[in-house]
Amino acid sequence: MYVKTTRHPDLPPPLSEVGVLGWLHKNLFSSWLNSLMTLAAAGLLLAALPPILNWGLFSANWIGQTKDACLPPQGNPDGACWVFIRVRFDLLMYGFYPLAERWRVVLTFLLLVGLGGPLILSTLLPFRERIKQSLLLLLPLAVAAYSLVFHGILPGLAALGLLLVPELLGRAFKRKLLPPTMPPWLRQAVLIGVPILVWFVVSRSMQSLDPGAAGPMALAAGSLAFLIFALSGRSVTSWRFALLFTLYPCAAYLLLLGGGLGLPLVETDRWGGMFLTLVIAGIGIAVSLPVGILLALGRRSRMPVIKALCVSFIEFVRGVPLISVLFMVSVMLPLTLPQGVHFDKLLRALIGVSLFYAAYMAEVVRGGLQAIPKGQYEAAEALGLRYWKSMRLIILPQALRLVIPGITNTFLGLLKDTTLVAVINLMDILGILKSALADSNWLGYTKEAYVFAGLAFWLLCFALSRYSMHLERRLKTDR
Repeated sequence: MYVKTTRHPDLPPPLSEVGVLGWLHKNLFSSWLNSLMTLAAAGLLLAALPPILNWGLFSANWIGQTKDACLPPQGNPDGACWVFIRVRFDLLMYGFYPLAERWRVVLTFLLLVGLGGPLILSTLLPFRERIKQSLLLLLPLAVAAYSLVFHGILPGLAALGLLLVPELLGRAFKRKLLPPTMPPWLRQAVLIGVPILVWFVVSRSMQSLDPGAAGPMALAAGSLAFLIFALSGRSVTSWRFALLFTLYPCAAYLLLLGGGLGLPLVETDRWGGMFLTLVIAGIGIAVSLPVGILLALGRRSRMPVIKALCVSFIEFVRGVPLISVLFMVSVMLPLTLPQGVHFDKLLRALIGVSLFYAAYMAEVVRGGLQAIPKGQYEAAEALGLRYWKSMRLIILPQALRLVIPGITNTFLGLLKDTTLVAVINLMDILGILKSALADSNWLGYTKEAYVFAGLAFWLLCFALSRYSMHLERRLKTDR
């Protein structure tokens, strides 16, 4: 009897299981039903894509300054006229914001990128911590350098200071400025007194330069003084978050609206385009999430009055469409105000959008709170943690991690619903498109206008959804 002592070499896997053929068999032709669906989808794509690509790319008109560039004999009438978008691009981006002041819009968004960019990129860059921090420091420096070169000394220095403050303070205040042996009453006096003192000094000094800027500048200085004492010893990331949600709104308000620091006043009636869309979406997102969290906690509260108020607000807001809320805050709210009190139209729209989506956000967060096991609440109580501390340290981090898809979905809905502000005469990107299409020199290019708007919204929504997927993978929400 012969027994083989050597191992036979492994046979290669079948061609239908590996490579491109294997992927096609597994994902597209695994059954007769999937094969039929694949062939039907391929037929639809072959029928639809060539005309779309020919109209939008191959036969499109790209170069020119007038409508004649898209008409014979200069252009191809069968292709898209992207000349219209190129000529009206500034109008679509900034609305009727004065041309000489548009640098303020650019600088405001660059400051946002400089402060918020490192917070996002810190979770995306696959480098060691020291290399990552060095690379993240380059982003604020690049923004400040751009401001110095294109916008002058004062805006550049202001941008440099605002963007580098988190780095400097996060590294300088490694230890607490206030010693732990200081009596509590003296500690509180310092925390309250120093911002007031800084406010007073800056106000007095600014009044001789620009009275209109004294108040906002003093507020910014007082906020910074308070943060220095309140966040001493915290990390650079903590400083970035603190400045992003405290000093940056003050700086953005001063830059965009003007009326102080020698900047001309630009009324919100002249704001428009994609700039206004991003302002409404950004403020709506920043306000609706914390307000929604508070409403969700109030709805689950054991205090009957608080619970009844939160439930009534949520159910009322969810029962009416957003367009009705916008009409209410635009038309009815001014009627309830005392005579002589004026609410800016944009501010009214921001309040309506933020409160409307705060109600939806509350229900999303409540779902996350209900998904937390009861043992987590009992463990927090066993540790002796008070309500707010247990929520901040134990319950809310887990609840928010579980509902990242729901939060992202609400944010996407808010971003797309910003187009409804056109019904109260705010010129967002769709309102500006209608205004541009009404120009007698560019009649008939509706398809190009709305394709451009659709692509812009798709890019914003796609970026937001991809970052949400990254957060889910990083936080391992499937465990």
